[in-house]
Amino acid sequence: MFVRLGKLAVIAALVTTIGAHWLLLQSVAWTTMLADNLHSASLHEALVKTFDGKHPCRLCKAIAAGKKSEQKNESTVQMQKLEFPPVKVNFALIAPPQFELVPQVNSSAESLAQKPPTPPPRGFFV
Repeated sequence: MFVRLGKLAVIAALVTTIGAHWLLLQSVAWTTMLADNLHSASLHEALVKTFDGKHPCRLCKAIAAGKKSEQKNESTVQMQKLEFPPVKVNFALIAPPQFELVPQVNSSAESLAQKPPTPPPRGFFV
């Protein structure tokens, strides 16, 4: 039960984060407007009146105001520019004066294996 509730909470948070709640509310508003307009006009006229943008309902106006205030809040966040201290332009890597190659050691398993001093024991059936 709690796992399902947690998953629903995560889904709701993601939907709100990407702004899909405005799409859901706008769909409800358009459906309501279309149903109201169909009572007084034909299908074509109701569709035109619903989606032309000249006849918004109260919910459409509230959604537009909510979107506008959300965008206004996002624009106030300012990114700070990272500044680094100036670096010397002529940068070069110089090898140490006494540079010696270390001899390579063979550390494979073959070099570490020693042969047994006596032959291995024989099996029972040999």
